[in-house]
Amino acid sequence: MGTVAGFEFPDERYYESSQHLWVRPDAANRIIVGIDRLGLEALGELAYVSLHSVGSRLARGDAFGTLEAAKMTTDVSSPVSGLIVDRNEKVVRDPLLLSRDPYDKGWLVLIEPASWDSESAGFVSGPAIAHWAAAEVKRYRTEGFID
Repeated sequence: MGTVAGFEFPDERYYESSQHLWVRPDAANRIIVGIDRLGLEALGELAYVSLHSVGSRLARGDAFGTLEAAKMTTDVSSPVSGLIVDRNEKVVRDPLLLSRDPYDKGWLVLIEPASWDSESAGFVSGPAIAHWAAAEVKRYRTEGFID
């Protein structure tokens, strides 16, 4: 797991850079979606999580949920097109689970992707993660999203 300026960015994930979402294919080639630690820090303490129901069809960019936090309320948009096949009821009941364990128990939804190969092409992955993460931490500090 890589750490940049105190923020963890696991190497085995892909990052959708505009929303700070991480995605990880599972053994069945479904896509687990969560929020990275920097994105969570910018939101502040989470108070409420709402996720669309299992069976919802999504186009890339469609909202699949809402996060309400100390600093803002925001829609969370799908990084890939597909079908929600599971959602994390634990984070709906306990939003702080996202902050406590964002890369394991704090995932949001599981999506059966429609176009993984083409839609994942723009994600940040592998050796590019460290450079992207460092630039994002710097940008978030400059813009006042984090201290």
